[in-house]
Amino acid sequence: MNEFTGVQHCIILHCCPWISWISDVIVVVSPENTETMKTIIEKYGHKKVTVVKGGITRHRSIFNGLKVFAENEFSSHLLQKPEVVIIHDAVRPFVEEDIVAKVVMAAKEHGAAGAIRPLVSTVIASAADGCLDHSLERARYRASEMPQAFLFDTIYEAYQQCTDYDLDYGTECLHLVLKYCKTNAKLVEGTADLWKVTYKRDLYAADSIIKDNLSQQVCVITNVKETLAQVGFLLPESLKSQIKVEAISQSLSKNDSHLQNIISGQCYNFVCVNDKRCAIQEIQELVDMLEKSNIPLLYPVVLISVHLDISENNSFSIGMEDLTMIKKFARETKKKNILVYGLLIQCKDPLLLQETVNSAAALIMALIKDRNPELIGQLLVA
Repeated sequence: MNEFTGVQHCIILHCCPWISWISDVIVVVSPENTETMKTIIEKYGHKKVTVVKGGITRHRSIFNGLKVFAENEFSSHLLQKPEVVIIHDAVRPFVEEDIVAKVVMAAKEHGAAGAIRPLVSTVIASAADGCLDHSLERARYRASEMPQAFLFDTIYEAYQQCTDYDLDYGTECLHLVLKYCKTNAKLVEGTADLWKVTYKRDLYAADSIIKDNLSQQVCVITNVKETLAQVGFLLPESLKSQIKVEAISQSLSKNDSHLQNIISGQCYNFVCVNDKRCAIQEIQELVDMLEKSNIPLLYPVVLISVHLDISENNSFSIGMEDLTMIKKFARETKKKNILVYGLLIQCKDPLLLQETVNSAAALIMALIKDRNPELIGQLLVA
């Protein structure tokens, strides 16, 4: 993004470490979870993330994160002070780069900025006897959300002036800069995906959203052999009604720049069509490409190996030894967050091939959307 060229930004807590113009990510966690967080960061190869121990309250945790740029006690890993700092919380995992950019630009102009959303419920106050005291006019108020952004010097000065009461009982960062720095924050209309994962039921909703986001694109790879040509055409066409399809007709053993670009574009679903009984070698080549790519394997990649049994002259057979090998391979790739499934397209009647391919496409979509790790290494039949 051109407007961020040459400007250093930092983010406190958890948010989009892959956004290129963010220089540092400070993750503030409870002391007992510090080592676990460091293990996660190392596992996924995040290079610009620093873990800081949190405090007993929200404001004390944020203050600890800010101190990494200004306090002598952090001299061993003191980071360069940013112009703008972004504060976000991990319970809002679906923040998009666009809203982050908007609050940053507003903070550069106004000193502070925060995302807001309309209230969905009316706020009321109760009297001492438990009865209604008064209610707020919902149209006049907004829910304060994250992310919020601040000029670093402004938010740090506000925290330095905070009382213990502020640090122990306060929750609103925008209020602190208004109270202690006389900075009126710019309010930026946020999007619906800023909702908080608060209750156990929200975890199921979050899981569903993640799976839906990962199920937007699939790459179908077919060899150029004549026996695969028809299925290699029909399968992508059948899938196109449900998902964006990138189709490639080339052996995986070749260095395909188109495939590399698809992987770099963070495609999380791959279908490899072949006419071999056990195509582990070809699948391994794709696994190697995924591991060497820049795609962060934060979420499970689905890799479906499609086997064909459509010739009237040949009889497809796969023995227990092959099935055992497939299952072992799938268990190993699962450790890398890559889920490998097998699918057999079996059709001897050319007139029924389209119908069979449609059934295969339905199974592929079910595997992509569900991402069930318990089905890895299985050979499903269409």
